[in-house]
Amino acid sequence: MSDCQFKFPTGWQVIPLDQCMGAIIDYRGKSPEKTTHGIPLITAKIVKNGWIEKPAEFISVSAFDGWMRRGMPEPGDVVMTTEAPLGEIAQLDSRKVALAQRLITLRGKPGLLDNNFLKFAMQSEFIQQQLKARATGTTVLGIRQSELRRVLLPVPPLAEQNDIAKCLGSLDGRIDLNRRMNETLEEIARAIFKSWFGGFHPVSVADQRDGWKDGEFGDVAENIRIQVTPGSLPETTPYIGLEHMPRKSIALTEWGTTESLASNKFAFKSGDILFGKLRPYFHKVGVAAVDGVCSTDVLVIRPKHPVWFSFVLAHASSSEMVDFTNAGSTGTKMPRTSWDELRRFKLSIPPSELAQTFNAAVFPLVQRIQANIHESRTLASARDALLPKLVSGQIRIAQDPHATGVTL
Repeated sequence: MSDCQFKFPTGWQVIPLDQCMGAIIDYRGKSPEKTTHGIPLITAKIVKNGWIEKPAEFISVSAFDGWMRRGMPEPGDVVMTTEAPLGEIAQLDSRKVALAQRLITLRGKPGLLDNNFLKFAMQSEFIQQQLKARATGTTVLGIRQSELRRVLLPVPPLAEQNDIAKCLGSLDGRIDLNRRMNETLEEIARAIFKSWFGGFHPVSVADQRDGWKDGEFGDVAENIRIQVTPGSLPETTPYIGLEHMPRKSIALTEWGTTESLASNKFAFKSGDILFGKLRPYFHKVGVAAVDGVCSTDVLVIRPKHPVWFSFVLAHASSSEMVDFTNAGSTGTKMPRTSWDELRRFKLSIPPSELAQTFNAAVFPLVQRIQANIHESRTLASARDALLPKLVSGQIRIAQDPHATGVTL
């Protein structure tokens, strides 16, 4: 970083991180004993792109105080991943959570540093470059707390920090609203499925109404295997790997591009169902929101007829399907399932008229999820364009005494 690259406005301070902190809580060390329920555990792998994904791991209530003896997190605290990956930033809300290894919690010093501004400052290029410069390691970069403490922070006057955080936070707030709405829409879709079809468990045709039949998943769905070479595609073609797929959510909000890819991939269309076959217990199943290509460790699934879309999606994304494929997966360290395994999943197939009616109820919910994803990506692009300019002081926020908000 050259001095000319980052010039801050008059009145702003540039202060070492440890002089700005009210608390630095380091949770690195051994991993806690995990349970199937209890207090949600925030791990480094679910801190991504400024957000904390839905936790899939927990610790027991009785173990919480002992594990968090280094310090209790507070609402508004900023968490940072210290390695694998380095420098992912997010902020805690009011929910009670436990923090796992490879995370550090930062809390601004009252009267000097606002936590909301701190979140955005830590995501800025000015900070991220310093983190990488002070990191050690070859294949995996990590930063020691002693080095983190020496990272320099831009510290505007507190009123300006609040204005910057308010401007960027308004965009994040709309993105978060879409995230929460998508979670609710998915819950509604699953509730409709359980109400109509009695859950995910196969039921003998003898116990069903006329028109139902015993069958397999492969009777209503197929695996699309269209191989493409990245070099034959525009570099901006969307790419979805397992790293882009969240656990237990059909909303695929993230994707990369084919720019740096070398090996062959599978093509998919918007609306296709993507099923992560590597380590299927991670439960990575979702609906593509764009046309693109995916890793060969992802199965592209499509209903044999559009009326079966919601029925196929409900089964493909169910815990029962994931458990079934996990039990039949091959390999010890890196277990994989296959389409041959998925297609044999037993289920009861309703008449196509009922599937069509069910699809008419659920498909609009999926479409709304897709629309929210695209809106959020537009909002995120606007935030990402503003963030470096606001945090560096290139763009200042002017207070309008006659307005209730702030203006650029």
